[in-house]
Amino acid sequence: MYSHPQHGGGEEVKELRRQAGAWLKSRRTEVGLTQRALAEAVGLEYYTMVSMIEAGRGRIPPDSYLAWAAALQMQPAEFVRTLMQFYDPITHSILFGEAGTTAPGDGNGEKQAPRFRVV
Repeated sequence: MYSHPQHGGGEEVKELRRQAGAWLKSRRTEVGLTQRALAEAVGLEYYTMVSMIEAGRGRIPPDSYLAWAAALQMQPAEFVRTLMQFYDPITHSILFGEAGTTAPGDGNGEKQAPRFRVV
């Protein structure tokens, strides 16, 4: 059975969440926000949730993407597109056809989604 990259805790998922967290932290510092200020801007009760997300131990729920995009001074579509490459790389690859998604042995030159562990 296919393991959706947003769920579970396999090593691939953990690494993608760490990468997402690093990107989010970079963006937060770029716009000059503290973790506390970001937490307030997106409606989190505790700023430690921002810390957990940035460390890759959590993810942003989709119902708060608009608040995060606004707080991080990004257009919502660009924020979601960037976040999707970490949270759901297969869908991101299908929608945006980013480089690095060609599977070996395809035979017809078409891009394929990256391989993920089946559980």
